[in-house]
Amino acid sequence: MKIGVVGGGAAGFFTAIAAKNNHPSAQVVLFEKTHNPLAKVKISGGGRCNVTHDCSSIKELCEAYPRGGRKLKKAFQKFDNNDTWSWFESRNIPLKTEPDGRVFPQSNKSQSIVDGLINEAKRLGICINLGMGVKAIKYHSTKFELEFLKKDSSSQFFDQLIIATGGGSKLQHFEEITRLGHSIIPPVPSLFTFNMPDETITELMGVSVSHVLTGIEGTKLKSSGPLLVTHWGMSGPAILKLSSIGARSLSEMNYQYKVHINWIATTQTEAILQKIHTIIQTNPQRYVTHHKPVHIPQRLWLYLLTRCAIPHQRKWNELGKKNINKLLNILIHDVYHVKGKTTFKEEFVTCGGVDLDEIDLNTMQSKLVPNLYFAGEVMDIDAITGGYNFQAAWTTGFIAGKLS
Repeated sequence: MKIGVVGGGAAGFFTAIAAKNNHPSAQVVLFEKTHNPLAKVKISGGGRCNVTHDCSSIKELCEAYPRGGRKLKKAFQKFDNNDTWSWFESRNIPLKTEPDGRVFPQSNKSQSIVDGLINEAKRLGICINLGMGVKAIKYHSTKFELEFLKKDSSSQFFDQLIIATGGGSKLQHFEEITRLGHSIIPPVPSLFTFNMPDETITELMGVSVSHVLTGIEGTKLKSSGPLLVTHWGMSGPAILKLSSIGARSLSEMNYQYKVHINWIATTQTEAILQKIHTIIQTNPQRYVTHHKPVHIPQRLWLYLLTRCAIPHQRKWNELGKKNINKLLNILIHDVYHVKGKTTFKEEFVTCGGVDLDEIDLNTMQSKLVPNLYFAGEVMDIDAITGGYNFQAAWTTGFIAGKLS
């Protein structure tokens, strides 16, 4: 039996390894169009590679996927984040869990993951072909014929074919899959930061708040978590999660919308009011720049005072009811105009891909073409930030590699 794997990313390598482990007598051939296999693994997590996430249950794991989460429940029962941990550790790639649940190699170097996958593939005798982009995929009743972009390269035939070409920003990326009869959910960007060219908050670049609530005006889209102010707008998990959950809606808005920020992650105004009145009673002559009633960075507090048009030399007992209400409102209902997006670091994730209704997720086999399988982000599966997108690659690759 000859097995072809198209795509030399995380899902492609994991699938090829699984296929060879499950079918040791088969010839497994992997094709990568560039000369840099596992390039996305290399740059992910700031060069550290966020391998997976420390989830306590399958339910928690599924909730991290705006697209595909519920449908992947049975798949995660076959290979979840704990299995990922065991897989890498058993191959002498020790991992560690950070306080926020993200899992990284103990080396803090993504190269450990890259080397581990490539070395395992080579150890198993998988044929790795670099610089071999696939020009066409043809199905001849029982065989798959691959034609290549490389000049003077002959077509190759396979009994089983696994497509793990990752996400693409344009429908052309999925052209050959469409020719095989599959439907593609149109791709749009996910996991991006918000650009705010007209907002002065960018002057606070580098300021981070440990826990905020965010939402998009006029929608039900909501998120929470840490937020980072950047020189172009806002980033951090609270923003990235919001961009992932609302990927398609925000695309339809052409990335022009208002984002609401609750800087203190609570709507309990009475508790904040009580803290303000306590300050007024105990330190009436202190300036409002001192004795913050909430735990937010000082630079942000000063900025919000200015945003409320409250002079920094104003004393607490001089605030008055109107200014107190303005402060309360801006802490809980601050609003900023978003005009555009920026890809998060160099991690490009798309919402969209091969329609999951056309794939048997128990096997990752096409329901339309026998012996055709899919793995990874080429399918309409994507997740919030935190190692979940790689987990989907490991899980779907592990299952697809069974070829059952």
